[in-house]
Order: sequence, then structure tokens, then C-alpha cells
Amino acid sequence: MDVSAKKLFDANASQYDRERKHLIPCFDDFYGIALSLVQSEKSRPCILDLGAGTGLFSSLVLHKYPEAQLTLIDFSEAMLEKAQQRFRGMNNVSYIIADYSDYSFESTYDIVISSLSIHHLTHEAKQRLFVKIYRLLRAGGLFVNADQVAGNHPQNDQYYRQRWLEAIHRSGLPQEAIKASVERRKLNINARVGDQIRWMEQAGFQEADCMYKYFDFAVFFGRKQEE
Repeated sequence: MDVSAKKLFDANASQYDRERKHLIPCFDDFYGIALSLVQSEKSRPCILDLGAGTGLFSSLVLHKYPEAQLTLIDFSEAMLEKAQQRFRGMNNVSYIIADYSDYSFESTYDIVISSLSIHHLTHEAKQRLFVKIYRLLRAGGLFVNADQVAGNHPQNDQYYRQRWLEAIHRSGLPQEAIKASVERRKLNINARVGDQIRWMEQAGFQEADCMYKYFDFAVFFGRKQEE
């Protein structure tokens, strides 16, 4: 991810959580379904959050699995500082300030999660990342990705954008926040649902599927084969 993206997310760190519910019209279903897919028979699963930001998705996971061992990685130091404030005093959460797309991880995980991050990568980088995630997962491990996606046709994307703009203008957000969000969206490199499922399958994932979709917000799921 480039430097311009990092600057935009660093600048928005303090308002990020407060604004997100307004900027995601389907917030409750989007995160609720993603959370429902994070499942483990272990009481202390090892979980990696890619592009963790302020730790919003991780915080939901910790409510579900309070003893989970969580690793949050993000290239925005300002975002991870907010995550550290959120999880202050918790010794089962660790942090990595780095670009996860080229970071050399030393551990393996039961579950890899991500929310609203992978769409910033080029399509080629997405494919490489899915292979990397598959290798990082332990046998039977899960990948849950709540992200933004492209429509199958440009007309669909135009409609998605129209509906999103209508929703955020009704949300009560100040114009400055709306303008900043529109600017951040210019960095998006959204991929189509079908392409992402295919890339996940090519990486080795079983049961790869889009489990939820609301316009350009989607939740993906995949499982690594049991040994």
C-alpha cells in the first residue's frame, strides 16, 4: 500500500470508529455475519487481523472469544495506537506496524480475519495475499474477509456509489467527514465477487464463498483443508 493511503488513514484515525457506522449503511449485518463466521472449537484460538486499523473487528471477536490470542497488523501507526488504547491492559493482544502484504510472519494461525482493507491491494497482490493467508493458516483454519467489492458491470458500480452517497448524506455526518471518506474511496481497487472466490479457490481454500453482499459490501469465507 502506498504512502498516500497511509497518510489518509493516519489522519482519520481519531474519528474512524465513530464514523464507520454512518459510512457503512449495512454495518450491523456486515460485521454481524462476519463475526458469526469466526468459529473455533478452541477457547483460545490464535487469530490474525490483517489491516486491523483501530481494532473494531478484533474487539467483536474478543467479545466472542475473550481468551483468543490476537495479533493485529496495520501499516498506520496512528490506527494501531487507537487499537492499543481500546485493548489497554489486555495481554492477549499484540501489534505489528507493517504492510501485511509483504511482511514475513513467523507464526501460524487458527483464523485470519480482515475488514475493509484488502480492497486497497492490486488484483495481483490480492491473489498473492490469498496464497499467503492459506499458508499462514493451520489445518482446518478459517479466513473471514469483510470487504468492499466491484460490481460485474460499470453500471452496477455507479448504482452502488449512488446508493452509498444517498445513505451517508442522510446519516448526519458533517460534510467534512463525507468529503474525506469520498477521497479515501478513490484509493479503492475493488475486485468482483466471482474473481475473489476463484482466487481463493486457486490458493487452496475449500468452501470459498461470498456469504453476504449489500451492494459493494461483501463478506467472504474460506477454510483450509484438514490434514
